[in-house]
Amino acid sequence: MSPPSLPVQPPNGPNPDSRPPLKAQKEMTKAERRELQEKQRAAKAAAKTAGTSQPNQKPATKQPPVPIGSTGAPKKGGRPADPAPPRTPMLPAGRQPRDAKLVSTLAETGPMNARGLRIFSHFGLPKPVSLAKGDIHPVILRLALQFSDFKITGANARCIATLTAFKTVIQDYITPPNTTLSRHLMTHLSPQISHLVAARPMSVTMGNAIRQLKLEISGSDIDLPEQDAKNALCQKIDNYVRDRIMVADQVIEETAGSKIKDGDIILTYARSSVVEKVLLGAHSEGRRFSVIVVDSRPMLEGKRLLSVLTEADIQCSYLLLPALGSVITEVSMVLVGAHSIHSNGSVYSRAGTALVAMLAKQHSVPVVVCCETYKFSEGVQLDSFTKNELAPLGDKFASFPLTKPREALMLVNGPNLEILNPLYDLTPPTSISAVVTEVGVIPPNSISSIPLALGRLL
Repeated sequence: MSPPSLPVQPPNGPNPDSRPPLKAQKEMTKAERRELQEKQRAAKAAAKTAGTSQPNQKPATKQPPVPIGSTGAPKKGGRPADPAPPRTPMLPAGRQPRDAKLVSTLAETGPMNARGLRIFSHFGLPKPVSLAKGDIHPVILRLALQFSDFKITGANARCIATLTAFKTVIQDYITPPNTTLSRHLMTHLSPQISHLVAARPMSVTMGNAIRQLKLEISGSDIDLPEQDAKNALCQKIDNYVRDRIMVADQVIEETAGSKIKDGDIILTYARSSVVEKVLLGAHSEGRRFSVIVVDSRPMLEGKRLLSVLTEADIQCSYLLLPALGSVITEVSMVLVGAHSIHSNGSVYSRAGTALVAMLAKQHSVPVVVCCETYKFSEGVQLDSFTKNELAPLGDKFASFPLTKPREALMLVNGPNLEILNPLYDLTPPTSISAVVTEVGVIPPNSISSIPLALGRLL
């Protein structure tokens, strides 16, 4: 066999009419590869339109179609301009969804609100109650409206109102056929609880009470008649309110009231129902003392406590939180309540409590927290930013006479203004002298022993 003949080069070099060899894919730039892909797509489209399949035939148009928005003008070197990039360019991983979400947020809320919402979006924002999802009892609908409008405030008041509403729900409940109350009632209560949580975030007290109620429902006797079982559950709810709240407050009232002496100046912040009972109980026993009520906006809950104490003939002074430093040196003891208390000894209470406690510690004033054990949370919280709730805008409970309409004096959110009123803050255990509970006076570093003292029953 003769060796294959090699192509003969013309004496003046390669044929100028012949096409130059294609570059390898790795040697081509991104623009060249994109141009090649556009040419291939154009060739396929032309072949499909003509209805013939001729792989060796070149497309009639060598240049790819110019995208919208591209001038198509050639560059200085004679080479046609690269086509415009696709409408959605390829961005690094995670870049495009974040930018798209940011653009939509800015379009809806404006740049300042978008920044604020990204930072505080995990806070429980006060919002109107949406349409009920599922079979919601009317008493739950009314309670949700009261929660969202802050008509019912305070950990004890919210827990008692919730359990009272559940008693009505249980009494009106009818077990479907082919099922039992202990199994189906849990399913019936779930949308009721979800509706309350949608109105306002659930407190620790409500969570502990609902957990105990579910435990009682699951342990109910299936052989009991339906009405007897419902009556037994309602009796368990009454026992829980009596033992964990009412009797607990009485024990705390006696224990903390014994610490108040004649001539003492007691300072309290905002309003706590158990602190109110302690002060009234100590006064009814004949002790003569005065109270300084420190308050802050926007809730101004101290005005309610002030009206109750003055009606009981207790000498009181009222001031706002910025003036605390001028009177703290004259205080004998600080009495505050708690929304919840955590296993590391930190107290979650109305915003401003941490400032009062830390300033009192700096001036060697004892800080006593009055808290029922059913407010105990096994979780650990290190700050008030990871979990919090926003108070309503404006002074909802202000009672001062106004010369202008209230609407004209209230600040509202605007394009360049966002009002944030965190409802709670976290007081570190180092600023607390003692915690008075129904099981005794506990130092902050021994709060984790509460479940053991209660037989691990919360």
